[in-house]
Amino acid sequence: MDRPIILFDGVCNLCDGFVQFVIRHDEKSLFRFASLQSPVGIELLQKHQLPTEELSSVVLSLGDAFYTKSDAALHILQRLSGPWKLAGSFLILPRFLRDLIYDLVARNRYRLFGQRDVCMIPTPESRERFL
Repeated sequence: MDRPIILFDGVCNLCDGFVQFVIRHDEKSLFRFASLQSPVGIELLQKHQLPTEELSSVVLSLGDAFYTKSDAALHILQRLSGPWKLAGSFLILPRFLRDLIYDLVARNRYRLFGQRDVCMIPTPESRERFL
């Protein structure tokens, strides 16, 4: 658990797409993943004193630190290979503006992108990265 962990909504198609994107662009295999609904996800949410019932945010856990919403997304992108690192420059924008857009997408993610009945199943190549 000493590596960054991305917590995501395991039944959300948008979140699944984001996880697949991170896996493709994380050339150093830096990130680990867990769904918000998993025992590991619930344990980390409790550790960071975040709600475990209904969380509509990706969460980045970095040891004792954590990020949610746009902070999490931008800090994740900043750690990827290639031009995605430049996304970190958006952190200079006020959080309330970034989170306004993030919340709008998060509220409508199931309607716009759909949802699954069960959490995604990792591919054999990426299975060891899931907790």
